Amino acid sequence: MLLRILLAILLLPVAALAQVKAIRAGSLIDPATGKVAKNQVILVKEGKIAEVGGSVEIPRDAEVVDLSNAWVMPGLMDAHVHLTFSVPGGASLVSVYLSESSGLRALRGAYNARVVLEAGFTVVKDIGNDANYAAVDVRRGIQRGWAVGPTFLNTGKIIAAFGGQSQGVPSEQGLFWQHEYIDADTPDEIRKAVRQNIYYGANAIKLVADNNRYFYSLEEIKAAVDESHRAGVTCAVHVLGGEAARNVILGGADAIEHGWDLSDDLLKLMKEKGTFLVGTDFPEEHLKLMGFNPVAGPLGKTLAERIIDRLRRAHQMGVKMAFGTDVVLEMPKHSRADLMLDYLAVWRTAGIPNADILKAMTTNAAELFQMQKERGAIAAGLYADIIATPASPLDDIEALRKVHFVMKAGKVYKHTK
Repeated sequence: MLLRILLAILLLPVAALAQVKAIRAGSLIDPATGKVAKNQVILVKEGKIAEVGGSVEIPRDAEVVDLSNAWVMPGLMDAHVHLTFSVPGGASLVSVYLSESSGLRALRGAYNARVVLEAGFTVVKDIGNDANYAAVDVRRGIQRGWAVGPTFLNTGKIIAAFGGQSQGVPSEQGLFWQHEYIDADTPDEIRKAVRQNIYYGANAIKLVADNNRYFYSLEEIKAAVDESHRAGVTCAVHVLGGEAARNVILGGADAIEHGWDLSDDLLKLMKEKGTFLVGTDFPEEHLKLMGFNPVAGPLGKTLAERIIDRLRRAHQMGVKMAFGTDVVLEMPKHSRADLMLDYLAVWRTAGIPNADILKAMTTNAAELFQMQKERGAIAAGLYADIIATPASPLDDIEALRKVHFVMKAGKVYKHTK
């Protein structure tokens, strides 16, 4: 018996060597620069990239992955998802709060997590509306190997002024929105809400700043940002525009979610402060299915037109942007990932170059997530989150709909010919 144990120990290095994967990448995209390197080799060991280059020697015992005819790039990231949440077309948020348990939400989240990973999204940020921390449990299940999905950031319950994102609920109905939200109406209450979310497992924070006529003050935003940053997590804020958005920017939030009514002055301020825009740039078809008023907004512009205009202006001004979708729809014959990728067409309509769209889905999102030293590029020392497509997304961003290879942290989850 002792001899067998000794032999097993001696053979460990050989077993470890066999775990090396060598990817032959015909065209390797660097989203940070938009440059393409031809005929590269990526060595992957213990979940991370060990070497990458045109003259890297492939170890004799390595497992070779042939992507010599493919376009290879870092895994995609989405900075605004609700994997546990779904709203039937035209229904109110309230109806979902009252009809679905946290357990059901977690099961939906686990299902959608696998779908989006296999579509190439190796990192997502679940931004709330997950009942009683259902997304935390999905994340933990993925980490323990009980489920398959991307690397997860999640915000827990959304912190908001009284009422969450509901409006005009009769008082006798009670505070049922607290299944999804934490009411916080002073700096001290906000600090407590941040701590509560982190205690229950959130690794990012989200506030809603302007759902009603009342909105968060500069002092209140600063309290949220300070408490989040002291705990080592980022703070994002749902806000559309106006004074509420100015408070969010000056308060030091890491990102504005939506920002559909941001003026040029506010966009310039965002650039100055380094505030990210996660625009959730809804396609018009999605808005109609969700029941949005088609003529809502200033000067009778449709919301879809306002979104495109704001996206174009933000890009032209050089505001930092990370790709985020906010899909909560279900459509026949369309997966959650299909619907997320519908947002690419909006970016194209706004005139955003393909290279900049890909950067927003990789490099920029990694910076927002504070993961740039771990993910978001194909470089030695980073986790091996790698995807591939048959055609170049730099030529046509819609090529991302045909991801045929997905690796997350060195493990292959999809490889079709």
